[in-house]
Amino acid sequence: MASPDRHLSLWETAKSELRNTFSRSDFETWISTLQAVGIVDGNILVLEAPTVLTEAWVNSNYGEVLRRQLTLVAGSNMDYRLSASTTAPRDPQPAAPAPRSAVRTPSASPAPAIKATNTFENFIVGPENEMAHGAALAVAKEPGHFYNPLFIHGPTGLGKTHLMHAIAHSVYAANPAARIAYISSETFTNDFISALQSGSVAPFRRRYRELDLLLIDDIHFLAGKESTQDEFFHTFNELHNNHKQVVLTSDRPASEIAKLQERLVSRFQWGMVASIQAPGLETRIAILRKKAAARGLDLSPEIAEFIASRIARNVRNLEGAVTRIVGLTGMTRKPLELAQVEKLLHDILVEEASHTLTAEVIQRKVAEHYRIQMSDMTSKRRMQNIAFPRQVAMYLATQLTGMSLVSIGQAFGGRDHGTVIHARKTVTNQMEVDTNVRRTVEYLRAQLSTNR
Repeated sequence: MASPDRHLSLWETAKSELRNTFSRSDFETWISTLQAVGIVDGNILVLEAPTVLTEAWVNSNYGEVLRRQLTLVAGSNMDYRLSASTTAPRDPQPAAPAPRSAVRTPSASPAPAIKATNTFENFIVGPENEMAHGAALAVAKEPGHFYNPLFIHGPTGLGKTHLMHAIAHSVYAANPAARIAYISSETFTNDFISALQSGSVAPFRRRYRELDLLLIDDIHFLAGKESTQDEFFHTFNELHNNHKQVVLTSDRPASEIAKLQERLVSRFQWGMVASIQAPGLETRIAILRKKAAARGLDLSPEIAEFIASRIARNVRNLEGAVTRIVGLTGMTRKPLELAQVEKLLHDILVEEASHTLTAEVIQRKVAEHYRIQMSDMTSKRRMQNIAFPRQVAMYLATQLTGMSLVSIGQAFGGRDHGTVIHARKTVTNQMEVDTNVRRTVEYLRAQLSTNR
């Protein structure tokens, strides 16, 4: 067999790509459970499945997808061989795939759907997520006492799920007997429907209403599901009245979720509402370097800044970039060159570029809002009614684009990077002391993010 490093790198890189191919539930149920064992005959990756059911399902349904992805990653024809672990149960009876959930009773082991690496220690804190991070820490320390419920909202891939997992880890570490459930709103809905169909609503209610900590991802998927919303309303009330912690995430504020009952919107706003925004360049570099270091990879400052400046929307894409690079270095055993990295990440960079905001788009949006001329964004005029909107536009450019500080300064009439840093600091300080400024900047940011 080939060296362990090669087969592990090859499989980790392939899995990173397959994550984007499958639905989240299918990936976590079938693909993430497979383990790379080795490589035989130079081009056959040996994989191990945890159960006979997994072996049969993957071989029957995903064989061609695996072969194609492995070939793309390896750069040459690649096949795979999958068999169940020798310790896997050999029960021939069919079993339903596990839901994307993690419900634990006091005697159970930590739930597999909660990623071991999603801890507070591994979460990079920046200006864009510090409020959500601080609230999550408070909840983890005293569940049911502070910020109940905790409602975290923001675009996909920015760390909402990471914080939920971190809360679960922390609560479990402090109290292994805690009854914890981490699920999606889709899972809650499906469980409720199954309970109605099977006449087992009472056990369903006990399972959820006797928890110590309930974490629900993607709560916006309850929109339009009236009966499920009614059921969740009573579940929420039961938990809240008993001082049990509820944590919810959404891709938008509760008030912006269409077809969500007003009484639920009201309850979701009872505790702490915290947003997570796309990380700025410095935060992205920190995230990238930490994820790389965790995989034993030391990125040069040049390569780290290149990747972070080009991948601005989604932290998961940064993680995917690290996975690919780890795979490349594991196979070549040579120092990385910038040209190699750019070629390796070509499709990610193209996809990011198609959604990337430009300084001009930001300038126009801010100018329209403050009712000033577009030319004022690049002029030397310093009146307050012009200077501050220009600083807001610079601030948003640092947060929402992959542009360097020098490039942003150039886009604003040839100003230097120090002016951009000053603008960012000024707007940050104003947002902290002036609620109206904070609301305006957050509104503009949301509008620009939505229109990407």
